[in-house]
Amino acid sequence: MTHLKFRRNVSVGVRLLFLGACLSTTSLVAANSVIDQTYPQAQAEVLETFGAIAQSITAGAGQGYDGEYMDRLISFHAYGDKFVEFNGGQSFDSAGNEHNERELFGVDIDHVIQFAAKEGTLKVAVYYGNVANLTFISDFILMHKEYGEITVNNLITLLFVKTKGKWKLVHEHHSPVYVPLLVRIDERD
Repeated sequence: MTHLKFRRNVSVGVRLLFLGACLSTTSLVAANSVIDQTYPQAQAEVLETFGAIAQSITAGAGQGYDGEYMDRLISFHAYGDKFVEFNGGQSFDSAGNEHNERELFGVDIDHVIQFAAKEGTLKVAVYYGNVANLTFISDFILMHKEYGEITVNNLITLLFVKTKGKWKLVHEHHSPVYVPLLVRIDERD
């Protein structure tokens, strides 16, 4: 009987030791998880790439579908079967995205008045040092050739992957900012 109690106690002790090791390892992994790691150099590189994208759009606005700045803008994309853009409730593949970018910025827009992110909204999260998620709320003011001055306030997510030493776009997501309809009390009657 004593031998049986000893085996049960050892078995329970081993289980508790294993459970304790798992919990402490889980805490250690959580504290050092990829979510918590920062990659300052990679973040700076992504922001530099984003700045170059903005410069290409600004300089190339209205300069033509096949202008040098539109070619430069397109060079920041890693087109292929995996690329997808969500915009205006639609999904676009590589060819669709390239056409949209060249048409909008190279042909439809006369010039860019302002290319900015709403203050405090620009964030860059880097994972494993080679995948980056850049998010912001756009505060773009564009001079459209047909519609005149337009403001674009979208929730934008740009997914980058570092390939051959350069950060390339592999996904874009653009959604309009939700603005609740406000009704003035004195207009209800």
